[in-house]
Amino acid sequence: MRHKISKYKLNRTTSHRKALLNNMALALIKHEQINTTLIKAKNLRPFVEKIITLAKNGSLASRKKTFSILKNKKITDKLFNIIAKRYQSRNGGYIRILKNGFRYGDMAPLAVIELVDRDEKAKGLDSGPPQKSKKVEEGEPTDKAVESEQKTTSNSDKQEVSEKELKENEEIAKKLEKNKDK
Repeated sequence: MRHKISKYKLNRTTSHRKALLNNMALALIKHEQINTTLIKAKNLRPFVEKIITLAKNGSLASRKKTFSILKNKKITDKLFNIIAKRYQSRNGGYIRILKNGFRYGDMAPLAVIELVDRDEKAKGLDSGPPQKSKKVEEGEPTDKAVESEQKTTSNSDKQEVSEKELKENEEIAKKLEKNKDK
């Protein structure tokens, strides 16, 4: 009998299930919307809602507890600085699960799990400030320097470049036609 058993086992060992929930929670907080199966979404909801409630507290102890669960500093900072402030007046229900049809291969029910008042622009973006590249450390010109050099070029230079690109594309097309004939 399954009395008082509240979670799904997801056909995984305990450590695998914990890792799965942790990774899905990281993805959900990072992108604020993910696609998954309905059962995984239902299992993920209470896990993430407890983490968001911890973040709303805002104390050092809750920050340490959240970091021990998520093990990612950027996501923890986003959770405390952005998401916790967004849900400060809400008493629960931070996550919405929408059914999304069935998967083609095995007809598993799919769902979209998302934060209720999510940021539309967060989907597909990394959270946090951009990292410095190796080019800056080695003294090579950065992308901004290259862009400023490109802005200073005249229209005639741009036309020459486009003509060169056209010639190269024509040569590549000729080679491809020759290879098709063989």
